[in-house]
Amino acid sequence: MNIGILYSRVRVEEKWIFAALEGRGIDFDRLDDRETFFDFANPEPWLKYDAILERSISYARGLYSVRVLNAWGIPTVNTANVAEACGNKLTTASALSQAGVPQPRTMAAYTAESALEAIESMGYPVVLKPMVGSWGRLLAKINDRDAAEAVLEHKAVLGSYEHSIFYIQEFIEKPGRDIRVLVVGDEPITAIYRKSPHWITNTARGGEGEICPLTPELSEICHKAARAVGGGLLAVDIIEHPERGFQVNEINHTMEFHTAAPTTGIDIPNLIVDYLLAVARREIEVL
Repeated sequence: MNIGILYSRVRVEEKWIFAALEGRGIDFDRLDDRETFFDFANPEPWLKYDAILERSISYARGLYSVRVLNAWGIPTVNTANVAEACGNKLTTASALSQAGVPQPRTMAAYTAESALEAIESMGYPVVLKPMVGSWGRLLAKINDRDAAEAVLEHKAVLGSYEHSIFYIQEFIEKPGRDIRVLVVGDEPITAIYRKSPHWITNTARGGEGEICPLTPELSEICHKAARAVGGGLLAVDIIEHPERGFQVNEINHTMEFHTAAPTTGIDIPNLIVDYLLAVARREIEVL
């Protein structure tokens, strides 16, 4: 069995995954995306792989790589369709809406003027997010019209196409935390609270992990969310609304678990390897 791991940088998660593979005597190739290239006239060097696990930090590198690999019939974890559904917040919101999965009230607009109208119809405060991004970067909590006009103007002149699409979400008063649920296939395996006095609770921004009970209600909403985007290895981020209960905020297709693994004691790297090997053996159809 030939396994490849596509990565950008060897973080603690990659070290754990490499160790899990080595501990089970599984040969694998380390594929640094900074050194990777694809020759569309010669896919042969890639056809030896039974499956490739995508762990790129760059959304674009990861997505385009698995798009090429899937076109050549090579199974990847996750697939290009799942990466696309999760990596773009507007696409995620559309998939969740189609599947009837509860999520914060969300709007999208294409001009600063229509975005301001959408914000005022929703009511302050709101959160502006980039369509593509992670680790809590480039989020803006907008408390009033003056702030909205300023931030919208800045985004409109940044020059990037993606900054010209305004993704607007209601601000939910969280109880000092959100929930991250790790999913394998479409089944939740464990969950943590990410606690912080700041409204952004990502562990990359200083949030601290604490065990969260994986209740039937929490498992059900995460199961539905995972199925909505195509399943795989996923991290589902949940906000607790004071009246509406669990709301799916985002879904991550290249999940980080440097906090969840030691906090919960769950052997996440070996569960990832189990899933990867099942895909490689075609026990799970992902293409």
